[in-house]
Amino acid sequence: MELKNSIRVIENFPKEGISFKDITTILQDGKVLKQTIDDIVEYLRDKQIDVIVGPEARGFLFGVPVAYALGAGFVPVRKPGKLPYETLQIEYELEYGTDKLEIHKDAIKPGQRVVIVDDLLATGGTVAAVTKLIEQMGGDVISLNFVIELTDLHGKEKLKDYDIMSLVKYNS
Repeated sequence: MELKNSIRVIENFPKEGISFKDITTILQDGKVLKQTIDDIVEYLRDKQIDVIVGPEARGFLFGVPVAYALGAGFVPVRKPGKLPYETLQIEYELEYGTDKLEIHKDAIKPGQRVVIVDDLLATGGTVAAVTKLIEQMGGDVISLNFVIELTDLHGKEKLKDYDIMSLVKYNS
């Protein structure tokens, strides 16, 4: 099965000039969703993972089933004000401004082997911020895993010190 054939591309969304990669078509098809999760799990199977971290919100969609299949825990990283307990926060640069993310301050234990799972690697800003949060807590980031990578945005360059796996790659 060619996963790229299961991703709907919507031109000029959410604004003119953007070619949006819609993963809802993966989620709608049980066989495609299963294969997507299985492919990520197979890549991670022998890496002795303790925790999967998923950035809000699409990282939850793929991260939770990967964590379940590996017998690992799952930790959400969310926008400010969404987590009920004490948090650590990081502010990071976006193309046009800044954003913030939070994680529960007790979610990652020192020495834990952590993998980040998300739907998309674009410029790498979000996942770079998440890796910083994990490392501040003493976690060891083992791998960064994505369903889709937009190679022409060079996010991999910002993350060159990490193991990165993407199932599908697009150039614009």
